[in-house]
Amino acid sequence: MSIRFGTSGWRAVIADEFTFAGVRTVTEAICAHFQSAAQANAPIVVGHDTRFLGERFAAECAGIVSANGFRALLCTDPTPTPVISHAILTESAVCGINFTASHNPPEDSGMKLSTSDGAPALPEITRHVESLISEPRVLRSSTSDDKSGKTPYETHSPRLAYLADLENKVNFNVIAGAAGRYGFDPLWGTGRGYLDQALRMHGLDVETIHDWRDVLFGGRAPEPEASHLEELRALVLAKGCALGLATDGDGDRFGVVDSNGAFITPNQLIAVLFDYLAESRKWNGGVARSVATSHLVDRVARKRGLPVFETPVGFKYIGELINEDKIILGGEESAGLSIKGHYPEKDGILACLLAAEAVAARGASLTEQLDALYAQVGRLESGRIGVRLTPELMGSLGEKLQRDASEIGGRHVAETNRTDGVKFIFADGSWLLMRPSGTEPLVRIYAESESAKDLEVLLEQGRKYILG
Repeated sequence: MSIRFGTSGWRAVIADEFTFAGVRTVTEAICAHFQSAAQANAPIVVGHDTRFLGERFAAECAGIVSANGFRALLCTDPTPTPVISHAILTESAVCGINFTASHNPPEDSGMKLSTSDGAPALPEITRHVESLISEPRVLRSSTSDDKSGKTPYETHSPRLAYLADLENKVNFNVIAGAAGRYGFDPLWGTGRGYLDQALRMHGLDVETIHDWRDVLFGGRAPEPEASHLEELRALVLAKGCALGLATDGDGDRFGVVDSNGAFITPNQLIAVLFDYLAESRKWNGGVARSVATSHLVDRVARKRGLPVFETPVGFKYIGELINEDKIILGGEESAGLSIKGHYPEKDGILACLLAAEAVAARGASLTEQLDALYAQVGRLESGRIGVRLTPELMGSLGEKLQRDASEIGGRHVAETNRTDGVKFIFADGSWLLMRPSGTEPLVRIYAESESAKDLEVLLEQGRKYILG
């Protein structure tokens, strides 16, 4: 069986490649990887999102985990990925397995593997798991083989412990003092009963939409991007909300609509929250961003005399810097964010609550805070497009990404960065990045410039570079 782990685990189409047989094989390989280092009866946390058959896949996995000599802790309800991370830490688990395809389309499912620190598994671990998948092995009995009717796993409810932990990361008193109204769209995913409940516990008015399980996610991917949040935007404007907040299918990504109905991009929110946390928390440390993320946060760091750490795409690399206590905040343009003292995993629930805190504490909307930031460090416009990989493009892609260039579209290349894909940085500070997607047959093209018009030109130049 050919199974490969991408940027965020193994993902595939349900009943095509993602089957119970595949789940058993991958679970056996994960158990084999952790077997030698684990003590007898060591815990493994297993969870699932709201996708079709999620609870069945998770139960099958938990049974196999138990049969391999681990103590299987199966989460009782659909559980956000950051909550799995918290449960790993509180239960001293050797790892966690969450059945989710995150923001992918509804026909997909997946398995996210997290290590004992709550972070996404690093490539050296997933490569070893992949190698174990290809080895022949006897599949142990799962829940369906238990003739006694007893489940071989324990059920675990991590919600209240996670919500209690947020009290140490978010200044809810400040949010409550501003007494704002909030809209929340979990996009039919696992954020239901987490983000809205955290605010309601402090007496705040929250109106939640899409507050039920829909395995089809309204017929589209549960991704909190601007085009998917029109209903939330309408709610914010109709009800006079301070913010509209959204999370993706497994609660690790965020989307934010400001009180004026404007969508605040992840790149913008990362910069605003870094500035706010550096100011309000008085923490030492820098900021981490992926190579594909806006340099706006670099300008904020420069203004405050703080260091910047650039990583490959994939939150696991930012997670390492959180574990090493080197950063105040780490973020990715794909709407992933975590902070100092939190888990080394992106947390969309936390990100939304910090946005609410920043608005309440500063008495200014996110748009107003952005404008103030632009006045200090200058405006940057960033964006991305995707180019579908044909067999012909796949054959030539490696050579194109390794090719050196002194100029592109008449622009002088001042620096070439190969942290992840190839990033051409131009003399005026604008840049163009091209890298293969870790989850789809695409080349992603990212660019940034000081004007929206020039951004469009850069993205088109990137497309021509790949297709030419």
